[in-house]
This record gives sequence, structure tokens and C-alpha cells, in this order.
Amino acid sequence: MAIDLLTPAQIDEMRPAGRFVAEVLTALQEAADVGVNLLDLDALAHEMIRERGAESCYIDYAPSFGNGPFGKVLCTSVNDAVLHGLPHDYRLADGDLVSFDFAVTVDGWVCDSAVSMIVGTPDEKDQWLIDVTQEALDAAIAVARPGFKIGDISRAIGDVGRKHGLGINKQFGGHSVGRTMHGGLHIPNDGRPKRGYPLKPGVVIAIEPWFLHTTDEIVMDPDGWTIRSADGSRGAHVEHTVAITDGDPIVMTARG
Repeated sequence: MAIDLLTPAQIDEMRPAGRFVAEVLTALQEAADVGVNLLDLDALAHEMIRERGAESCYIDYAPSFGNGPFGKVLCTSVNDAVLHGLPHDYRLADGDLVSFDFAVTVDGWVCDSAVSMIVGTPDEKDQWLIDVTQEALDAAIAVARPGFKIGDISRAIGDVGRKHGLGINKQFGGHSVGRTMHGGLHIPNDGRPKRGYPLKPGVVIAIEPWFLHTTDEIVMDPDGWTIRSADGSRGAHVEHTVAITDGDPIVMTARG
């Protein structure tokens, strides 16, 4: 398996892409409110891409599992939708749990990140799910260091899910990034420690845990993209692009 190992200089070159992804997700969180249309949020992200001179990783994306090309620049997954939500004519309602997933190329480098939030009045159970998903991401980032392997990242995510009694789906997960959105590494959200590709300085990965309240089974909408829980329970999804270094991992898409 050929995996690109970036030099410290190349990782520095990726930083503007990470900062821009973080800026867009922050703007989306600020704009998302009761009554706001998902299409307007996609338009906001699209306008920010144009102003920055970036390139969307999604609009022409047409993988084998999707009904591509995607045609939008932002994934908007609401309530029981958890991944690849195709923006459509829907106005956010009070209490909606929405996830935004966003990836772009800036100056030839890709960064990818996702965030989940509650619109309007928060629900304690939904906030708990978001917090657990963030806990899993933090646990995975903590082992994103030389001496560990991809399986250690996967296991860290799975351990958090199991600790909180959640089911874990391994069909969709993280991936390596660089010049393209999906590199040669797949990072499932559960796995066996000390197995898989060894983490080395220069490896850059997108780590993306996602959980559903009461199931690990998923179904796809007729739009060919939006993935939902099989039982109608809500989901949360968070993601960061992380660079492995000789020291601490660098969260390229850190917000704030």
C-alpha cells in the first residue's frame, strides 16, 4: 500500500486548507438557526469557496456507493440522517440535530472536517450523543502518534462507543488525505489495536467517528446519498484532519 508521507514543509502548506475548512464550519454553525434552509447554508459555503479561490471536493464527487455527482459543496445531515446528507429544500426546526461535513482543496491540498450541533432548544440526549462522539474523536487523536497503528485509532473510537452502550458501524469511517480527499488508508470506527498501517511522521488522516442513538444499522435515501439510521434514531458525526508528526499530532482543522 503506497501512502504519501508529507514533509514538515508540506504539512505547513496544508495549514491554509485546514484553517479555511474551520472558518467555513464556524460560519455555518453561526448561520444555522430555526427557519434557515439547508440550501441557503450550502450557498453560504459555496460563496466562501468562491471568495477564497478554493475547490470543492464534493460537487463533482461520484463514488461507487453514491448517486453522483453529488452536486453540492456541503453535506447537511439532519436528525436520523448521519452521513452524506444531500442539501435540499428543508428549513431547520427547533431541536434539530444537524451535522455539517465539508472538504475543500486549497493550493492543491485537501482538508476535511465535520461538526454536529443542535438548532434552537437543545435536547439532553442529543447533546449527550454529540459529546460522546467528540469524546471518541479526542481519544482517537490522542493515539495519532508514531508507534501506534491505524487499528489503535479505530479501537479508541470503538472503546468510547462501547463504554457508552452505543452500537458501532464500520462501513464508513476515516481516511487519509493529501492531494486528494480519499487516500489509500481507510479508518473504520472500530478495530483491533496494534494492527494495520503503522502511523509515521508525515501521514495525514481524517478521523471521523459517528454514532446513532439506538442502532448501528443504516439505510440510504432515494437521493442515493443521504445515509440514515435504520430505526429512525438520531445520529452525530464529528471529524478532524490530523497530521502525524515526531511529537504531538497537529489538528489541521481545529476551530477557535
